[in-house]
Amino acid sequence: MEYVKQGQGVQSAQAGTQNNTGALIIVTVLFFMWGLLTSLNDVLIPHLRSIYTLTYVQAMLVQFCFFGAYAIVSLPAGMLIKRIGYQNGVVTGLLIAAAGCAMFYPASTGSYALFLLAFFILAAGITVLQVAANPYVTELGDPQTASSRLTLTQAFNALGTTVAPALGGMLILSGTVLTVQQFDLLPAVEQLAYRAKEAAAVQGPYLVLAATLVILAVLFALAKLPKISHADDAASLAQDGQKVSIWSHRRLVLGALAIFLYVGGEVSIGSFLINFLGESHIAGLSHADAAYFVSYYWGGAMLGRFVGFAVMRYVSPGKTLAFNAAIVIALILVAVFSSGHTAMWSLIAVGLFNSIMFPTIFSMALNKLGAQTGQGSGILCMAIVGGAIVPFIQGFLADSISLQLSFIVPALCYTFILYFGWKYAGMYNEDAAAK
Repeated sequence: MEYVKQGQGVQSAQAGTQNNTGALIIVTVLFFMWGLLTSLNDVLIPHLRSIYTLTYVQAMLVQFCFFGAYAIVSLPAGMLIKRIGYQNGVVTGLLIAAAGCAMFYPASTGSYALFLLAFFILAAGITVLQVAANPYVTELGDPQTASSRLTLTQAFNALGTTVAPALGGMLILSGTVLTVQQFDLLPAVEQLAYRAKEAAAVQGPYLVLAATLVILAVLFALAKLPKISHADDAASLAQDGQKVSIWSHRRLVLGALAIFLYVGGEVSIGSFLINFLGESHIAGLSHADAAYFVSYYWGGAMLGRFVGFAVMRYVSPGKTLAFNAAIVIALILVAVFSSGHTAMWSLIAVGLFNSIMFPTIFSMALNKLGAQTGQGSGILCMAIVGGAIVPFIQGFLADSISLQLSFIVPALCYTFILYFGWKYAGMYNEDAAAK
């Protein structure tokens, strides 16, 4: 692997290392922004559900459109980044995401379908950012500490997800929320006025976000960052000179499935948490009050990532992943089969143990892919579509059985993550022994 500056020859590894800290700081800002944008969905779902009197399944179309973009955009994004480079890929992603945020302005004066389109465009931009930035971080240093390094940047992603629900609750959910029964009692004219007023609450915050993303795109385009490239395609060739299929890497394939299930489980819990805390036998909170507790859920992930950054320099990432998955399964089961504050805090505590999962799975799956790293990243980012599918399944169960029992769905997702972590617990030790 070589660090190359635009318009110059090959630089030494030492010169590249000197630029790594600055590059890591700049990329970390991006992680914060897409954490903020993604977590705002947890606030908008109950808000839009109230405005348009949606079922749980209909409300989950927000996550279906948002995370469905990963399935559609990830592979084309990987090819785009291969052509234009990591830095230009990030700039492109920021501008697309800004366009998605700007679309919330006309969407607020129209139908639910326009909101869904805005979510898709926003997520398309974030997908390009994910495909570019995640492997960029893993390549900025020693492969053995890639999980630790990516966990550190993901901690700032979690800072964004922590800030967003409280901010969204204050700016978007602060108005009067009518129940379905109260809404149905209003005259038709007042129903339209109520919907227009509540929908317009999202205009200001998202226009500010659009402007921020454009500014970041300009700053990132002007920044002098190391360009990472692989010396040749030798790493993608077998001994007989035949090209190795990306799908032949078993750890990558299992890692993609783990990402699918992890993101699905994490997003499902966040998506239903406000409604869960509103249940009379759990906490009976209003949407605005419950939004602050969603911040605790994501705040736990932030705290856990800072701790994980240090722990995984000494403990196997795979063992840490398996341990956390086991704890998460136990916490969800407590939330499903108990009530009151026990159920409430058990589900919120899941965020703390979610903390290291995404970056750990991601870096383990990409380890030693060499020239196929970009392609592998595209596959892993495509697997984030789990955030579209799993909440949809849970929404169906919430409508047909009960909201509380529907959390069995994310609990099942974490069982595979437990398996993946345990299976590759000694992966880096084996690599070191091979050397």
